[in-house]
Amino acid sequence: MTPTILITGGGSARGIGRATALRFARLGYAVAVLDLEGAGETAGLAGRAGSPATFAARCDVTEQASVADAVRAAEAALPPVTVLANIAGISSPTRFENITLDEWERIFAVNVRGTFLVTQAVLPGLRARGYGRIVNLSSVSGQRGGGVFGASHYSASKAAVLGLTRSLARECAGQGVTVNAIAPSMVDTDITHGAMTEDRKAELAATTLVGRLATADDVAGVVAFLASPEAAYLTGATIDVNGGSHLH
Repeated sequence: MTPTILITGGGSARGIGRATALRFARLGYAVAVLDLEGAGETAGLAGRAGSPATFAARCDVTEQASVADAVRAAEAALPPVTVLANIAGISSPTRFENITLDEWERIFAVNVRGTFLVTQAVLPGLRARGYGRIVNLSSVSGQRGGGVFGASHYSASKAAVLGLTRSLARECAGQGVTVNAIAPSMVDTDITHGAMTEDRKAELAATTLVGRLATADDVAGVVAFLASPEAAYLTGATIDVNGGSHLH
């Protein structure tokens, strides 16, 4: 049976979600893309890249009803989901004393609640079939306490994703479902929306051992590894994709 990956946050033209969709399309996966914008375009690109079947839905990962409807429709349209990639996320460089409660809650709503809601919607099917791979996108900021782009609320939300990943990995023990996280450093995508200068990007690239920022494809390749048979013995793990900028 054709394997299926469901990706949240897959609509951005230069994002990790789209790169992941195209990577899995080339691997022969059916691809379901959920996002507020751009999901249809990504699904179309995945189809042209070799995916045997695609699905797209406008979905607000912070709203339980929106998530339930989108996941239900994806499961009806495609073969059973085998891989869930929770990639939807937002960031902000606002300093701690200037963070409003609304901004704090917005960051946590997308990064943490979204990961929780989509996973909760998809997990029963994975458990029932006795097989699944869940990959959550965290950040080096959740390990080192910021210092890249996102401020304290972003770092706290991404640290929460790591805690959720490890706890859920324990709950899924012996059920054929692995749960892992990826912690990238600065990835050259559109998430900063022009808020980071080219000089600052060059400074960050210089802090890595490989001398450049990560690309979306660098992260997508690790998602593909975690979904592969070669990663069957990995669960509850955090895979660093930071070019050596943070060693621990």
